[in-house]
Amino acid sequence: MTTTATAPAPGFESPGVADFQLPPVFGPVTKPVLELVLAAILIVVFFRLAVRKPALVPGKMQFLGESFHGIVRNSIARDMIGPKFLGYVPFLTALFAFILVNNLFGIVPFIQFPTFSHPGVPYALAGLVWIIYTVVGVRHHGFGGYMRISTWPPDVPWWVRIVLTPIEFLSNIILRPVTLSLRLFGNMFAGHLLLLLFTLGGEYMLFTAGDWQLKVLSPFAFLMAIVFTFFEAFVQVIQAYIFVMLTASYIGTVLADDH
Repeated sequence: MTTTATAPAPGFESPGVADFQLPPVFGPVTKPVLELVLAAILIVVFFRLAVRKPALVPGKMQFLGESFHGIVRNSIARDMIGPKFLGYVPFLTALFAFILVNNLFGIVPFIQFPTFSHPGVPYALAGLVWIIYTVVGVRHHGFGGYMRISTWPPDVPWWVRIVLTPIEFLSNIILRPVTLSLRLFGNMFAGHLLLLLFTLGGEYMLFTAGDWQLKVLSPFAFLMAIVFTFFEAFVQVIQAYIFVMLTASYIGTVLADDH
């Protein structure tokens, strides 16, 4: 009598960097590019609706718009920049909204990809921030004055400056945009990877794995995916806030008269 062997279920392939290399949607346009455009459209529409019919007693949209603007104005710009903060509030508000919407795309059904988990996007945004606060510093102090406050710590012996000045130059001029972008990218990448792991793992345990024990445990994997979705939403908001807060801090630093 012959027996027919049953082919073993294929092993689970854990998600990795390849899952973030999305194919083009059409031509050279990829999903992150479409998300950037969609985020810009949503933000413009939201603020246009918020200010369309301003009233002394604000409606829901005006209240949401004013509240969002107030958070950036009072909790970030005024505290981080100082007396000259008002001129930078529009930029910081737009920056906060842009990062927040793109981050939240990671948990929005049918989109489910945080734009800044693709490294090129946060690098470009951090580069823009670097250009802005560098221009602000040069215009306020002149090129020599800007380099002095950025690399020449006051009230230290000259022999300490020999060591400290290159460190200050590296930290304040070179590494600021790098750390700014890596913080945002790393958190969005890691969070999305965890969601992929528990979601795909639960799907594998339920539909592909041959062991009944794994099928029984699969709901726990889906439950962890739900828990991490809420946690990721919290991280997405916090990371947008931190990016804008650090941007405001850098602007405030280059506007200061002392190091």
